[in-house]
Amino acid sequence: MPFPIEPFRIKVVEAIPTTTREQRKAALIEAGYNVFNVRSDMILIDMLTDSGTSAMSDNQWAGVMQGDEAYAQCRNWFHFADAVRDIFGYPHVIPCHQGRAAENYLFENLVSAGQLVLSNTHFDTTRAQVQHHRGLPTDLVIREGRDPAVEHPFKGNVDLEHAERVIAEEGVEKIAFGFLTITNNSGGGQPVSLANAKAFAELMHRHGLKMLYDTARYAENAWFVKQREQGQSGRSVKEIAQEMFSYGDGAWMSAKKDALVNIGGFVALADEELARGVTNSVILNEGFATYGGLAGRDLEAMARGLLEGLDEDYLAYRIGQVEELGRQLTEAGVPIIRPTGGHAIYLDARAILSHIPQANYPGVAMTAALYRDYGIRGVEIGSLMFAEPDPETGEVRYPEMELVRLCVPRRVYTASHLQYVVDSIIELAGRAGEIKGLELTYAAPMLRHFTARFKEVG
Repeated sequence: MPFPIEPFRIKVVEAIPTTTREQRKAALIEAGYNVFNVRSDMILIDMLTDSGTSAMSDNQWAGVMQGDEAYAQCRNWFHFADAVRDIFGYPHVIPCHQGRAAENYLFENLVSAGQLVLSNTHFDTTRAQVQHHRGLPTDLVIREGRDPAVEHPFKGNVDLEHAERVIAEEGVEKIAFGFLTITNNSGGGQPVSLANAKAFAELMHRHGLKMLYDTARYAENAWFVKQREQGQSGRSVKEIAQEMFSYGDGAWMSAKKDALVNIGGFVALADEELARGVTNSVILNEGFATYGGLAGRDLEAMARGLLEGLDEDYLAYRIGQVEELGRQLTEAGVPIIRPTGGHAIYLDARAILSHIPQANYPGVAMTAALYRDYGIRGVEIGSLMFAEPDPETGEVRYPEMELVRLCVPRRVYTASHLQYVVDSIIELAGRAGEIKGLELTYAAPMLRHFTARFKEVG
């Protein structure tokens, strides 16, 4: 058996569309070669994101039917807050409609113009939120985390010496705070070790700075700690997560990942004064503090999903799916980030499409080809998402890695679906020389990958 069987039975099914290559080619041209612009009813296997795409359980749907839609202090709020406090340990819990909102309200209370925000790696929306608040996102992931081919158990770790050096060179007053993305999405869904989290927290606290967590995939991170970090195999995933959060000062979460819901998020904090500021921001923009832009039924689904996401039979199956994808691709010689992470496979588009320069967006070109030829939708994490001009010279600085991320939605696709994905990628990689580069025809000033448009080169 290649990986654990599904620890659930399928009760409801959803039809997925079948399209021809010609139909997909026409849809792709209309979308400007950007798969974000393709209608979902033209997608066969949708691996664009694992955010909000989970299948909820019968237990969660039962909770939805128990939604209390009172404006203030609904009973579902108390169930939700109790679940967050139990897992994360922080007393002040502020719900938000999703992670991006949580980042916005948190950063407007933490970041001043010109201050650095230190992290292993900022993801796209986090980076944009920091910049929106006139901060400077600063990535400090270890060297191994920037090399797709290197094997390392915790490629999401912060380079502690680099972090210490930045603080010394810039001065404490120039640092807003530090945080860890667990798992590290932009770096391949790679985990952070308990030891590294503790050391980073101690470093920040030694300088009087806060250390927080971006916890969208915290349960997957804790699973990897249990499997890979010495002395942790006998502990539960929940215990490991609780210890990791005990080192920090707070967290925020897009609950659309490891809490197994289609909408929702929160901020959880130890600092009462900071929590008051975030609460006031939420009240101004989202509604009352006990619902944060969500219905009571959404809060109940989150409360139950947070606990389900820690189930170790589920985690073994979920991470096993991704590992099996990676095993087959590696055996076929397809370059991917190794070892596999928790929520996605990351194809090394720079290696696969070595004939396409980064200026012509090899990652985007590969997502376009995967969709056109096989109906599979992934997402580029490379030059389109992260290239930016040097502030002094104006020369474009390209990211070190040019990736295509193929997320596995939770409890959605079967082994046969994913086998089709493997076979398609192997076939496409075998004729990679046929894929053409792209030229950008439209780009928004921020988060341009969501709406950019292209034309083929040559």
